[in-house]
Amino acid sequence: MWNIVAWVLQGLLAVAFVLHGVLYALSPEPMVRSMREQGTWPPAIPAWFRVFIGVAELLAAVGLVLPGLLHVLTFLTPLAAAGLVVVMISAAVFHLRRRELVAVPPVAVLLVLSAVVVFLRWQVTTLS
Repeated sequence: MWNIVAWVLQGLLAVAFVLHGVLYALSPEPMVRSMREQGTWPPAIPAWFRVFIGVAELLAAVGLVLPGLLHVLTFLTPLAAAGLVVVMISAAVFHLRRRELVAVPPVAVLLVLSAVVVFLRWQVTTLS
């Protein structure tokens, strides 16, 4: 049962991070201009860092699903989820500092789901 729960969470997280990763890594500048409000504190993230975050999220989405499907390097799945925990903590701090309170609950949900995947894949059920 826990294996099914973990797979469902991994799939949901993979979809969410693929969509957000594509937005951050591949979107043209006018589409993300609202994310780069000038003159506010803390300052908006630079374009190169936004692309870096997007690529990292895309790779994490792959790391959540592909090792388990191929049964190769399955230790990468909890590591990918742990990386997403770090990214989501950083995103929560970023949005809180900018007083973008509407963005914090979705980030918190992704943070908790990622932490559950870390726990399930390291402690409860493995992909081997």
